[in-house]
Amino acid sequence: MGMDLKETRIDGEVAFDGRFLKVTRDRITLPDGAETFREFIRHPGAVVILPLFDDNSVLLERQFRYPLDKVFIEYPAGKIDQGEDHLACAKRELQEETGYTASNWDFLCTIHNAIAYSDEHLELYLARGLTAGPARLDDGEFLETFRATVPELLEMVSSGQITDVKTVIGTFWLEKIIAGNWAPGKTCPAPVTTAQSPS
Repeated sequence: MGMDLKETRIDGEVAFDGRFLKVTRDRITLPDGAETFREFIRHPGAVVILPLFDDNSVLLERQFRYPLDKVFIEYPAGKIDQGEDHLACAKRELQEETGYTASNWDFLCTIHNAIAYSDEHLELYLARGLTAGPARLDDGEFLETFRATVPELLEMVSSGQITDVKTVIGTFWLEKIIAGNWAPGKTCPAPVTTAQSPS
């Protein structure tokens, strides 16, 4: 049996409360009994959609990301509203950002993209049976969509043109699915989320 690695919260406070993100500062007990602090970003979570056309090409976006001051290539994605069903969020975000709807949805996996400093989780969905329609971007949201093949995406990952973690992981998922090595689920179960400690 492995060593007990659990850290236990004693108390805490909200160190920063922004419109989108909150920063929590908790006092904790380490496995050896010593006390210290942990600061981390609370994030409501997001969905990531892998829109796969019948010819195995993929719908992507180019979007400017301010913290890194550059345009990134990404899959459609968006924040989960409080109490929102994850699949409903994925359907909403795909239509709002790209105009596309999908007739076939599969839940793929949950990824935690910033485990050292955030509780953010990303729920990945495969969307097939795509039908084009008008996009409905949020105020202040600017992006463009384009199509690429999975081999082209893999080359962009390999060359460093794609560095966004959700897009790298999603591309590896698509490579395995198209090759028949990984099979997505036949239904979309609600992903399990961990309970949050009060702040």
